[in-house]
Amino acid sequence: MLIDRALRDEGTSYHYLPATQAFAHADPELAEHAARNLAASGLHILRGTVWTTDAPFRETVEAIEVAADKGLLAVEMEAAALYAFAEARCVLVLCLAHVTNRMAQSEGDFEKGEADRTKEALDVLTAVLQSWKTSAQSTK
Repeated sequence: MLIDRALRDEGTSYHYLPATQAFAHADPELAEHAARNLAASGLHILRGTVWTTDAPFRETVEAIEVAADKGLLAVEMEAAALYAFAEARCVLVLCLAHVTNRMAQSEGDFEKGEADRTKEALDVLTAVLQSWKTSAQSTK
């Protein structure tokens, strides 16, 4: 999943952006560049908004339903902080999520391996990095 923006519900992003800003955003040009190149690669990628929280106890059934009603596609723990840092420091950061579990609903949920499509996740990362490298070299 290519993360465009993240709902801020953790602590770190508040050190970089005002509390009144509900979402932290990817750099639009970088996200669009990645999206175009991922689409051209033929890999199936979702693109959208996530909920960043560093407290799993907040992930109640009701909270997940509210997030889903708002169009949030996943819950994760880092994107808001990374995007807030990137905005505050004027650096480029792009967050991709390899979604493979349903919040530890069964034993072994957090185990990643070939059966959980790790090869495909590495293919996605490779496509983004190669396209970025090619783009950076052509602008020199």
